[in-house]
Amino acid sequence: MTPSAPATIDPKEAAHFGAMAAEWWDPRGSSAMLHKLNPARLSYIRAAIDARWPGSEHGFRPLRGKRVLDVGCGAGLLAEPLARLGAAVTGLDAAPENIAAAQAHAATQGIAIDYRATPVEELAEDGFDLVTSMEVIEHVADPAAFVRALADKLAPDGLMILSTPNRTPMSRIAMITIGESVGGIPRGTHDWGKFITPEELTALLDAAGMEVTDSSGLSFDPRTGFTLSDNKAINYLLTARRKG
Repeated sequence: MTPSAPATIDPKEAAHFGAMAAEWWDPRGSSAMLHKLNPARLSYIRAAIDARWPGSEHGFRPLRGKRVLDVGCGAGLLAEPLARLGAAVTGLDAAPENIAAAQAHAATQGIAIDYRATPVEELAEDGFDLVTSMEVIEHVADPAAFVRALADKLAPDGLMILSTPNRTPMSRIAMITIGESVGGIPRGTHDWGKFITPEELTALLDAAGMEVTDSSGLSFDPRTGFTLSDNKAINYLLTARRKG
């Protein structure tokens, strides 16, 4: 890491997730919760894509010709679907083990994704049409610097989509008390004190020259799983664009 670009990566967090690399693609393994989250995330992202670049709402590859950066990509649970939507995807992750798992899985699927174990601050490229970072900001060392780094990689007319747990009593119960005991989330995954409220994340985006254009809650129902909703008490997604 270069001294001139202070990294937002928390080494302890990188080690924690790197240790789970072998199970990322196992829907019953340590990343089971992410597998359950993914359909709702993709539904939200697809709606944001269709609203920003209308004309292919019913097409299979609405991101054709677009460049996408997925930061904190893990083993590619989101990067692969984005590539299937037609994007040229670059995936970054702090854990080399995750990048190795992502590369291996993409190879079995015949999907070309540029995976790198590189901090976003050190990525030379910019001008991405879509920048995504799902369930990552609550694990970084400096959320404000992280948001600025994401914004720096975005094209002037691009979209940024983030998701993260809210810091509420409900999220503590759902994601730590229950989630990390009987809910399948590995113990030690979350620090409730590092969760960020929608108001706090909006302020960080504002300071980075971004404005929030849309948001949605992520709710859980045992019968239907995770769904988009107005309730942001546990988890939420935000879409942002450059101001002006």
